[in-house]
Amino acid sequence: MDKGLKGAKALKQYITKALLEALGEREAESVAYGLLEDLFEIDRTAVLTDAPLELVEEEWDELWDAVEQLKKQVPLQHVTGVAPFFNRKFIVTPETLVPRPETEELVQLILEENQGDLFNVLDIGTGTGCIPITLDLEMPHCDAFAVDISEKALFVARRNAVYLDAAVEFEQMDVLKDALPFQQTFDVIVSNPPYICEREKADMHENVLKYDPHLALFVPDDAPLLFYKRIADLAMDHLNDGGKLYFEINEAYGKETKAMLEEKGFEEVRIVRDLNGKDRIVRAER
Repeated sequence: MDKGLKGAKALKQYITKALLEALGEREAESVAYGLLEDLFEIDRTAVLTDAPLELVEEEWDELWDAVEQLKKQVPLQHVTGVAPFFNRKFIVTPETLVPRPETEELVQLILEENQGDLFNVLDIGTGTGCIPITLDLEMPHCDAFAVDISEKALFVARRNAVYLDAAVEFEQMDVLKDALPFQQTFDVIVSNPPYICEREKADMHENVLKYDPHLALFVPDDAPLLFYKRIADLAMDHLNDGGKLYFEINEAYGKETKAMLEEKGFEEVRIVRDLNGKDRIVRAER
């Protein structure tokens, strides 16, 4: 790496050029911006105004190592250890899914439909904790709770809560086997559970398969609604009257998920499409 570079614009251009072959022009430029922002808080304004660089030797070495990882197509979030979600940065590790824009749409829907009085919200399969932490921070009257099967993921979620100053109670739970570890009933239960069938692996990007935890991704081909059915049963027992259930879903199973919830007695069941026009969320009321 050319440590003689003096300005942020030149450095961004240098990184983009280094990543062109591995990522292509558009992604290389986007990743270059993200890398500078996440590692050194050099934002787009600093790049566009060609702000002077003040990197020490160790930071140059860190940047060089990051570029080499990105050339091998390691996802940016796993290189930097952080990912954006709802205008905040969340710590991510190999034990957690990287928060995605579709999940931001899920959170936005919950916010739009649940403003007002104090209420309890439960997130099942919390990963980084991005859903309950965001709800706690965006809704002053929210008491947030969350569970995950992975203690390593819960360690990350708790770190995020401390880092972002959110009050969320986290507990370990195998949702397919265990009873809920909380005594409360809830006004909102939300989940982005594993929903990708094993047969879909062939169509997935290698980066996802290699770096995201399979425990949080996949379900058997013969049981695509495995987690949804179990969580729906828990919701029937633990939602308050009029409480709402929100799922992020596999776009291929929107109608099946809706029908399952209606069969279990939920009302106002609705499929919501994401910004790309795909069936992405199902919401229902008890």
